[in-house]
Amino acid sequence: MSTAMPDAGSASIARVAATGDASLGTFFYCSQRYRVVFGAGTSTRLGEESERLGIKRALVLTTNAQQDLGRRLGAGLGDRLAGLYAGARMHTPVEVTNEALGIVESRDVDGLVAIGGGSTVGLGKALSLRTGLPHIAVPTTYAGSEMTPILGETANGIKTTQQSQDLVPDTVIYDVDLTVSLPPHISAASGLNAIAHAVEALYAPDANPLTSLMAEDGIAALARALPRIVVAPADPSARRDALYGAWLCGVCLGAVGMSLHHKLCHVLGGMFDLPHAETHAIVLPHAAAYNAAAAPDAMTRIARALRATDAPQGLFDLARRLALPRRLADIGMPEGGIARAAEMVVRSPYANPRPVERVAIQDLIAAAWRGDAPARN
Repeated sequence: MSTAMPDAGSASIARVAATGDASLGTFFYCSQRYRVVFGAGTSTRLGEESERLGIKRALVLTTNAQQDLGRRLGAGLGDRLAGLYAGARMHTPVEVTNEALGIVESRDVDGLVAIGGGSTVGLGKALSLRTGLPHIAVPTTYAGSEMTPILGETANGIKTTQQSQDLVPDTVIYDVDLTVSLPPHISAASGLNAIAHAVEALYAPDANPLTSLMAEDGIAALARALPRIVVAPADPSARRDALYGAWLCGVCLGAVGMSLHHKLCHVLGGMFDLPHAETHAIVLPHAAAYNAAAAPDAMTRIARALRATDAPQGLFDLARRLALPRRLADIGMPEGGIARAAEMVVRSPYANPRPVERVAIQDLIAAAWRGDAPARN
């Protein structure tokens, strides 16, 4: 069964009203303009959704590893398929975008279909931003990039981000069936990446009651689902819960600003070409511990969603339960890069509940490099 669904905030509005949240006051909530199709087998609607957007010549985007899936789903476009580009890479390198842009121009492409995780969706965003073409995202991981108006691009080892409502895909097709074959390790790392979006949404300076409800619900759904997926990867209910949670977490990141955790991961990923999801999984407990004293309400919500007594430790324990790497050293970061990364983080910090201080940030990165348990300081 598949279902076309409205903005994820709609249900939460009713929930805020029903709970009579005493913290309600003046706040701002910007609803995104996109269409979501969620369910099992929904990728068969790709041709229908392309027609709805007026796409006549679609370029399918994938990574090299997912090009067979791209060909299979692309076949559903029929004569709307203009070709396949399988060069998407982590951190959206500008040179990859330029190469794909050449194909767009040479084949008279009038629409983009990104099939995969954050790398592929990021490429779709970069191309759509440069061309104005309609963009359909078909996520196969839990990264959540498809829900955000944010693009991070890397050039010369430096990752920069920009934000625009034009970056949000026009249609997102969530097909639970496409996630069943996602290996447990990748599922777990991708899920922690999604949880990071919701954690930061809870202490963002522009947080509001709607995104906070979605953030807590998203964390809880993923925290329930990911351990089940590691044990039984084909469990359909666990896969559905995880994809639902990832959707909510992505909506949160798209609705409010990013803070220290994302700044750290952008710097570390761009500077050392570290694997995106694993970097998020390792850094998240340490970033939460850094902000814990300055964001007690957020920590209460996170701990409640995790069914833990302490939010940073709960995040650390979840990553350990999922058998994810705990040390930046294990995923390729050199010890000699710690001070350099800290300097880059404090040079242009994102808004954060606690001041971003050079020595404390260096200590945080060093702890994550060693794989220490998160320490509040």
